[in-house]
Amino acid sequence: MAENWRSQTITQGVQRSPNRAMLRAVGFGDGDFSKPIVGVASAYSTITPCNMGIAPLASRAEDGVRGAGGMPQLFGTITVSDGISMGTEGMKYSLVSRDVIADSIETACNAQSMDGVIAIGGCDKNMPGAMIAMARMNIPAIFVYGGTIKPGRLEGQDLTVVSAFEAVGRHSAGKISDEQLLAIEHHACPGAGSCGGMFTANTMSSAFEAMGMSLMYSSTMAAEDAEKADSTELAGKVLVEAIRNNLRPRDIITRKSIENALSVIMAIGGSTNAVLHFLAIAHAAEVPLTIDDFETIRQRVPVLCDMKPSGQFVTTDLHQGGGIPQVMKILLNQGLLHGDCLTITGETIAERLKDVPDQPDPNQTVIHPFDSPLYAEGHLAILKGNLAPEGAVAKISGIKAKTMTGPARVFDSEEACLAAILAGKITAGDVVVVRYEGPKGGPGMREMLAPTSAIIGAGLGESVGLITDGRFSGGTYGLVVGHVAPEAAVGGAIALIQEGDSITIDAVTNRLQINLGDGELEQRRSTWQPPSPRYTRGVLAKYAKLVSSSSLGAVTDLF
Repeated sequence: MAENWRSQTITQGVQRSPNRAMLRAVGFGDGDFSKPIVGVASAYSTITPCNMGIAPLASRAEDGVRGAGGMPQLFGTITVSDGISMGTEGMKYSLVSRDVIADSIETACNAQSMDGVIAIGGCDKNMPGAMIAMARMNIPAIFVYGGTIKPGRLEGQDLTVVSAFEAVGRHSAGKISDEQLLAIEHHACPGAGSCGGMFTANTMSSAFEAMGMSLMYSSTMAAEDAEKADSTELAGKVLVEAIRNNLRPRDIITRKSIENALSVIMAIGGSTNAVLHFLAIAHAAEVPLTIDDFETIRQRVPVLCDMKPSGQFVTTDLHQGGGIPQVMKILLNQGLLHGDCLTITGETIAERLKDVPDQPDPNQTVIHPFDSPLYAEGHLAILKGNLAPEGAVAKISGIKAKTMTGPARVFDSEEACLAAILAGKITAGDVVVVRYEGPKGGPGMREMLAPTSAIIGAGLGESVGLITDGRFSGGTYGLVVGHVAPEAAVGGAIALIQEGDSITIDAVTNRLQINLGDGELEQRRSTWQPPSPRYTRGVLAKYAKLVSSSSLGAVTDLF
């Protein structure tokens, strides 16, 4: 077998006659069997606007691969629309889909002995799912983001999908009319592309660019713009060159490059889901990373970008302001990036950034200079305490009060919590507790965008806290703490909270605490019984059996 091209075991091996006959049927000619076979993993679907523009991008990727001397082989993988399934039972499948995507890409590439893979994804789990597969297989690979959506516009204001969720809360609180709610719904999502703020999809695409696994500037391009298709074709060419040079994901995905990605996530004000996903990516790449590493990086990297949900701008604005390379150049100049890390082009980060200006354009206000940040420290805080000895994740940008102590309002499901908020039963000073929504307990660790948006819409964002063993959408903000671990379903302290207990959220001292003595907690623990599994068959039952703690990335292969 040639050193770089695994596919030659099929095209030139002992079984070459029947194998080559099958390949001829899909378009191989006599001169193609010596070329690298390159998988094009397309997450195209019309399930969600995030992915509906991917089909033409996959065609351009094929053009790029073929033009560079490779043989593209197109195959599909799934997607789940978080925005559409949010607040429903279907949202339990969202995080599950990350692992289904990873497994499907690994299965297709390894079964067909592909020499490399270009993955094209849009919605939130496409990205970490593809990267987990790439890190596992360690064949040359590149990720292409399907692109961000352009903002909706209404009455001179930019809208995103989160605008629609918050409008529901405002409507329930009597702050907007039926007609205003419908107008926001009509205008929030104008076309193809992933949710427009610095939510999970744009966070992960930006992080992959920073890590070196995507082409520079590609992570903030709009899905419908011509430059996105052009960049995708270039990515196909770059991948074939990486195959020829035997440049593999684990040459790029290292401890230092992951630190680069986390630094950029802090600087752009990215999603809490990045914690979960990068723990899983590091696990797949066999790179040591713990939840505490996020806190270490948070304390040294400021927030530089004024991005929705808590800020003003959307991702297309960031792109016009200089994109992720401009953010990276600022961090590199301050010694906060490892410039010697490799990128998929074979060049280092420092080499790729050499022509990027040292300072952002003064005519834009999306990216702040290093000496004038939005926040002096990063926004993703890791909290610990007797409620979360393994850790929990708080997003603390855009909030005035970073500490509160209040009575617990306890709900054993997202639905029960949302109903109480919309009925006006949650008041200022309450600490809402949503439990049994963790990786095992949900199962699937649903995002709590509907309850948190309803809290914001009701005008309670600064006065109500929320903690959960579930997750949050990248569109969530406020005094909210997710990923509480251990989760309720395995007997974590969050399962022991009773209505009215005093709960402290302190994002200054990084503490999450139930204000009870150890003796009382142990007494409650002695009488606690695990709930019966919510599912006993199918993918959710399998997931609940396999999935690890969120503090370890909610991975399914930690044996």
